[in-house]
Amino acid sequence: MSSSSSNALLPPASMASRTLNIEAGPALDNKEEELEEDDPFDITNTKNASVETLKRWRQAALVLNASRRFRYTLDLKKEEEKEQRRRMIRAHAQVIRAALLFKLAGKKQIGATVKPPTPTGEYAIGLEQLVSMSRDHNSSALQQYGGVKGLSDMLRTNLEKGILGDEDDILKRRNAFGSNTYPRKKARSFLRFLWEAWQDLTLIILIIAAAASLALGMKTEGIKEGWYDGGSIAFAVFLVIIVTAISDYRQSLQFQNLNEEKRNIQIEVMRGGRMVKISIFDIVVGDVVPLRIGDQVPADGILISGHSLATDESSMTGESKIVHKDQKAPFLMSGCKVADGVGTMLVTGVGINTEWGLLMASISEDTGEETPLQVRLNGVATFIGIVGLVVAFSVLAVLLARYFTGNTRNSNGTVQFHKGETSISQIVDDIIKIVTIAVTIVVVAVPEGLPLAVTLTLAYSMRKMMADKALASPAYSLKSLLYFCNYIRYKVLLSKNKSIKTFDQVRRLSACETMGSATTICSDKTGTLTLNQMTVVEAYIGRQRLDPPDDSSKLHTRISSLLFTGIAQNTQGNVFEPKDGGAVEISGSPTEKAILSWAVKLGMKFEAMKSESTVLQVFPFNSEKKRGGVALKVDSEAYIHWKGAAEILLASCTKYMDLNGQLQSIDGEKEFCKEAIDDMAARSLRCVAIAYRPFDVEKIPADTESLDKWVLPEDDLVLIGIVGIKDPCRPGVKDAVKVCIEAGVKVRMVTGDNIQTAKAIALECGILSSDADASESNIIEGKVFRALSEGEREQVAKRITVMGRSSPSDKLLLVQALRKGGDVVAVTGDGTNDAPALHEADIGLAMGIQGTEVAKESSDIIILDDNFASVVKVVRWGRSVYANIQKFIQFQLTVNVAALIINVVAAVSSGDVPLNAVQLLWVNLIMDTLGALALATEPPTDHLMHRTPVGRREPLITNIMWRNLIVQALYQVGVLLVLNFAGRTILGLNDETRERANEVKNTVIFNTFVFCQIFNEFNARKPDEMNVFTGVTKNYLFMGIIGITLVLQVIIIQFLGKFTSTVRLSWELWLVSIAIGLISWPLAVVGKLIPVPETPLAKYFIRPFQRLRTARSA
Repeated sequence: MSSSSSNALLPPASMASRTLNIEAGPALDNKEEELEEDDPFDITNTKNASVETLKRWRQAALVLNASRRFRYTLDLKKEEEKEQRRRMIRAHAQVIRAALLFKLAGKKQIGATVKPPTPTGEYAIGLEQLVSMSRDHNSSALQQYGGVKGLSDMLRTNLEKGILGDEDDILKRRNAFGSNTYPRKKARSFLRFLWEAWQDLTLIILIIAAAASLALGMKTEGIKEGWYDGGSIAFAVFLVIIVTAISDYRQSLQFQNLNEEKRNIQIEVMRGGRMVKISIFDIVVGDVVPLRIGDQVPADGILISGHSLATDESSMTGESKIVHKDQKAPFLMSGCKVADGVGTMLVTGVGINTEWGLLMASISEDTGEETPLQVRLNGVATFIGIVGLVVAFSVLAVLLARYFTGNTRNSNGTVQFHKGETSISQIVDDIIKIVTIAVTIVVVAVPEGLPLAVTLTLAYSMRKMMADKALASPAYSLKSLLYFCNYIRYKVLLSKNKSIKTFDQVRRLSACETMGSATTICSDKTGTLTLNQMTVVEAYIGRQRLDPPDDSSKLHTRISSLLFTGIAQNTQGNVFEPKDGGAVEISGSPTEKAILSWAVKLGMKFEAMKSESTVLQVFPFNSEKKRGGVALKVDSEAYIHWKGAAEILLASCTKYMDLNGQLQSIDGEKEFCKEAIDDMAARSLRCVAIAYRPFDVEKIPADTESLDKWVLPEDDLVLIGIVGIKDPCRPGVKDAVKVCIEAGVKVRMVTGDNIQTAKAIALECGILSSDADASESNIIEGKVFRALSEGEREQVAKRITVMGRSSPSDKLLLVQALRKGGDVVAVTGDGTNDAPALHEADIGLAMGIQGTEVAKESSDIIILDDNFASVVKVVRWGRSVYANIQKFIQFQLTVNVAALIINVVAAVSSGDVPLNAVQLLWVNLIMDTLGALALATEPPTDHLMHRTPVGRREPLITNIMWRNLIVQALYQVGVLLVLNFAGRTILGLNDETRERANEVKNTVIFNTFVFCQIFNEFNARKPDEMNVFTGVTKNYLFMGIIGITLVLQVIIIQFLGKFTSTVRLSWELWLVSIAIGLISWPLAVVGKLIPVPETPLAKYFIRPFQRLRTARSA
C-alpha cells in the first residue's frame, strides 16, 4: 500500500478538532488511537483504500440482511470481474497488433503493398480501412495513403483550418464514419430492484410466517375472517419492499444521468479556421484537435505536428508507461492522457470504432462507493443488530416457555395452551404468531437504515442546497451552484431562468462527508480567489513605461517585429479574425488571452506573424520553471523566444532593447526593473516578462531525433518588455474567507505568482488580516519550503498562510506536511502536475474551467465555476451531512430502545406484547424511511459554521446524543409500561369486558408510542439547542412527512383495525395519546439542562476491552 493510502486510512486526529464540539464531542488522545487501530470499522477515510482494507469491515460484520446493508457500497466481486474484462480486451488488442507487425515485417520482405482505399460517399477512404489502420497502428497503410497530408485530403480536411463544421458536413461525416458514442449496457429494470429488495433474510422469514398464518387462519376461521393476520403482515412487508425498490430504482436512474454528465468532456477543436469548444460526443472523423498537457485524447487519431508530445497509455495497455509520439509513432489512442508536450491530431476513428469505445461498451460503471460514515454506521448497525438478535431470541424463548407452561392467556383471559387438549393446528398458529413477533423485533432492532441514511441525507441535502443557492445573498453568486451529490443531477435550477445550470460535480461521495472535517483549505489564487478575467493594465518596453499600455506609437519596428513574433509563436492560444470584419475572437488560457489581446491592440497580425517564421522546437510552459519557450527560424536567422515569470526571466537577461530598437546592457537597469516588478506586484498585478536571444543556425540540430531532444538555451537573453496583468478578486471572496476562519478552517493561498502579488491578493481577500500578519513566518516562497528537512516542513507548514512562486511539488510537500501534523486538508488544483497533491489530499478539488482532465481524474470534487465560494459551500454542507446523520441516529436509537424494552418487559411479565408484528413494521417504516427523509432535509445553519471542524475519530454518538436519547427513551418506556400494566384502571376501562379493555389499552399504547416518535422527531432536529422549532415551517418536506405520518396513523387506527389488531378510539383517548407525546417537548428542554462530561461515554465501555485485546496481543 502506498504511503498516501496508509495516511488516508489512519491519519492522526486533528489538533484543531481536539477542542470540545458540543454535538460531536472531543477527539481521542494518542494512546486511545493506538488502542483503536485494530477496530475493523476504523476506516477514517476510504479514499485510495485497498480492496483488502474494504473487505475487512465486511468480514467483521454480523450481517443478516447484506443485500440491503451493502446495496449502496462497492461490489468488490464486480470490480474484480470488470478488471479481468479490461485486461482481456487490452491483451486482445496487443495480440492483434503484434500479429500485424509480424505480418507487415513479412510483407516488407516480399514487397507487398497495402490494398488501395475504397471511397465512401464524398470521402476517398472507407470506414473499415480507417479503423483497421488506427487499431493496428499500421504505418505502412498510412504511408500508402500519402501520410497525414494525403489522409486529410481523403477526409476533406484542411490541416490548418480543420473541417467546415456546418451541420451538413457534420451529418455526412457521422453517416460515413460513425459518432463518438458507444452503446451503453442496458440498465436494470424495476422488477430487478423488486427482486433484490425482498432478498432480505428477515423479510423472507416474515413472508413465510405471513403465508403460514394466512393458511392456518383461513383454515380455522374461514376465508372471510381468517386472512387478516397473515394478510396484514404480508401487506406491511410488501410495502417495505416497494418503498425500498422505488428508492433504489430512482437512485439508479439518477446515477445514469450523472455518468453521462461525467463523460461529457468539453474539448476544443479547429473548425472553419476558428477554435470552438464542443462536447467530446460531437467529435467527428476529420476533426483537427489541439492537444496539451493533461488533455484526454478524445478519439483515435494521427499526429499532425507536435513538440515533445508524450501520452500515458495505461488506461488502454494496463502499463504505466509514457509513450513519445512523433512522425515515426504518430498513432494516438482514444482515452489516453497527454503526459507532456503539445501537438495537434487528425481524428481517424470515433466511438465504437476505437478500442476505448469497445472497452467502455463492454463494462458497466459501478455506482457503489464506501464512505467513512457508511463504514462507521455499519459498525454501529452491527452492534445494535447483535443486541436486537439477543433480545429477539430472549423474547422467543420466554414466550415459548410461557406458552407451553400454560402461562399465556388470550385477550379474554382464557389459557391458550392445554396439554393434550389444544389442537396441532392451533399450536402451530400460536407458535407462528410468537415467531412473527420475535422476527419483527429483529426487523425493528437491526437498523439497516443507518448506512442508507448517508445516501438519503446527501440526496436531500443536495435539493435543499440548490434552493439555498438559488436564493443566495450577493456574497455567493448563482454561478457557484454546487453539484453536490452523486445520486442526483439537476440540469436546470429555476424554470424562470433556464440558463442557470449545475456547476459542480462530486466524483467521490466520501468527499462530501470529509469536507465537514476539513481544518485547512489550500487554495490556488488565479481563478479561484480571483475572477480569472485578465487584462494587461501596465507595460514596460525596455525601461520605458507605456502609458496607456496599448500605445504603439512609441514602438520601433524592430521591437514590434520581435515582440509580435514572440507572442504569436510562443503561445497555445489562437486569434481568429472574421473575414466579414467582425470582432476578433481570442482563445487560450486567461494569461495568454490577456497578452494576445494586448498585442492585437498594439497592431499584431496573428496569422501574418505565424506565417513569417517556422517553429523548430517548443518548450511548453512549465509550472516548475515558470516559463515557456519556442525556437524559430526567420529567413536565414534563428531566434529563441521566452515568456514567463518576470523576476525569474529577468535574472537570465544580460541585455535589453530600448525604444529605438537598440541593444543595451541591463546591468545598470536591473534594479529599476526589479522595482517596477515589485511595484506592480504590490498592486496585485501578475508580472510577465517577454525576452529573446539570437541563435546560430549552424548549432541547431539537423536531424529530427536530435531536434526533439534539443534543450532550448535559457541564458544570455535580451529583455523586450514586462507587462502587468490585472486579475480582480471575486466578489464575495472576502466574506467566504471570513466564514471559513470563524468555522475553524484555515485558508492558505498556494500560488505560482510573485510573492508580493500573492501577499497583495491575500490582504485583499482577507486571508491575511493586516500587514502585521504578512511576516516571514506566515509567507514563504516555494523554493525555501522545498529546501527544508521533513521535520522542519511539518513545523513551518502549520504557520504558513501564503506560499508564493510555488511549484506543484511544493504543494504536494505542503499537503503531506499538514496531514502529518493532523490537519484534514482540502486542496484546489487545475494543472496536470497538481494531480499528486489532489490525490494525496483528504479532499481534492479540481477546477472545472481551467482544470486539465488529469487533474479532474485525480480529484474528488470538480468546481465547475472555479469559485472559492463554492468550496466554502462544500464545507458547510459537509458539516450538515454529518449533523443530519447524528440527528437520525438519535431519533432511531430512541425508537429502538423504547420498542425493545417495552416488548421484552411485557413478554417476560405477561407473555404478551403490546406492539404486534404489523404495528412494529409500521414503526419501522416511520423510523427508517420516513424518519430518515424528514431529518435529512435540514439545511445547514449558521450554527454549524460557528464551531470547530468535526474530528474524524470523534464518536458518532456523542454524550449530548446519549443524554437526549436516554431521557426520551426512559420517559417513553416508563409511560407505556404503566399503561400496559395499569392501563385498564387509568383509562377507565374496568367496566369493559377483559377482551375489549385489552384491545383499547393496546391500541392506546400503540397510538401513544407513534405520537411520541412524531413529537420526538422535532427534538431530533436540534440536539444541542433549546428551540427545536427554528426554521421548521420552511422545511416543507419535514412538515409534509410529519403530516403524512399523522394522516396514516389516523387511518390505521380508525379504519384498518382488522389489519393492525387495533380498535377505534374516542376523542378523549386521542387527546391522551397526543398529550403524552407532547410532553416530550418540555422534557427535552429540561433534559438539555443536564450537564454532560467531556469524555465520550463510549470510551469508558470500550477501554477495558481494548486493553484486554492489547494485553493478549502483547
